[in-house]
Amino acid sequence: MYHTWMRYFTPSPAHHRLGLVCLGVGLQHGALPTVGPRTLDHHVAVLVSSGGGWYRGPDGRRTTVTAPALIWLTPGMPHHYAADPGTGWDESFVDFTGPATATYTELGYIEPERPVVPLTDAAPARAAIGRIARAARPGNPLLEVETAAAVHELLVALRRARADTNADGAPVLAALARDAFTRLSVAEHAARHGMTPAELRTAVRRAAGCSPKDYLLTVRLGRAKELLAATDLPVAAVARRVGYDDPAYFSRLFTRRVGTAPIRFREQQGRNVHGGWSTTVPDPEHPPTLLTGSG
Repeated sequence: MYHTWMRYFTPSPAHHRLGLVCLGVGLQHGALPTVGPRTLDHHVAVLVSSGGGWYRGPDGRRTTVTAPALIWLTPGMPHHYAADPGTGWDESFVDFTGPATATYTELGYIEPERPVVPLTDAAPARAAIGRIARAARPGNPLLEVETAAAVHELLVALRRARADTNADGAPVLAALARDAFTRLSVAEHAARHGMTPAELRTAVRRAAGCSPKDYLLTVRLGRAKELLAATDLPVAAVARRVGYDDPAYFSRLFTRRVGTAPIRFREQQGRNVHGGWSTTVPDPEHPPTLLTGSG
């Protein structure tokens, strides 16, 4: 015995230009019938929040699925899966497509080579799918845009819930961010964590979707932007604080990656933040206020 609810829709070409579009959503539970073998022309995220079953890909190997878990179905990839006939499982799914799927795949949010992904918590992803289901009500004039926004949210929620990371990303990312402003090579960073450079590259690629060098650069330039916007430090001092002894090299690098020179970036921010720089993350329930007046 099983229960199922699903909706399918066809976004217009204009909606496809949003980057991601939702094609359908479903909620099912119980001893569901076997799916496949079949091949699709779009992506599906199948969230298994309770129960278990199995998945078989094109190599014929059968993989056990134990909740909470994600099953990625990617275009052109033959697949075959089912809930355990005795216990069943609780499943929700979202069909989606769009040009942004290529970028999400490049960044490691969608993993075609890893169709079954253990999760630590299914609740945030279920909440995103619930928003898609509510948006799918008949007559909703915002259907396509609401569901597209929720698909982006779903991909982030699934990425955060992966069992090989924590809420702040893989532990190796936290360590790299902590040491980002030191003058260490990638090999030296790897040695600090008891890893080979190749192992570090694999770990960072899986966690952040980029190379260690690019991740370190992202952290450094992010901090440089904060210092340029919130302090009056000279560009040379900013460069030194984020790990660059040569301010000219830093300026060229910043300009190439950010699209504007450091001085111009500072000018574009309008004004500095009063009171100096703070390392405290604001409480969203009690955000800081900017006091104004004649003094």
